[in-house]
Amino acid sequence: MSNRSRFFSLLTALCLALGLLTSAGIASAQSRLLDAPRAAGMVGERDDGFAVVRGTVPPEITALVNQVNTERRALYAERAKKDGVPVEAIGKIYAAEIMKAAPAGTWFLDSSGKWTQR
Repeated sequence: MSNRSRFFSLLTALCLALGLLTSAGIASAQSRLLDAPRAAGMVGERDDGFAVVRGTVPPEITALVNQVNTERRALYAERAKKDGVPVEAIGKIYAAEIMKAAPAGTWFLDSSGKWTQR
């Protein structure tokens, strides 16, 4: 392999890695916005990668959840298009990562409608 080919291979790998890191960073930043409402039990996480309000919450919390979900939806759609997989599959992958990073006390809603607290 020529030096030029190695350079372009390395550059391609670096770009792919940066894309993954950027996506993970965006999702992480979005989740941190929800840390306080999740800790207070006002917001939970679904197993499809989206946040959900729990019970009656102030309008600001609902707006925040809607904002975060809009950003997540766009991120998931972009990744799904790049990877050639369904958006739902990307949401499930991010849901697992959100679960790992969520603060103690966070509520999670599974696909059967059952809430569990971490």
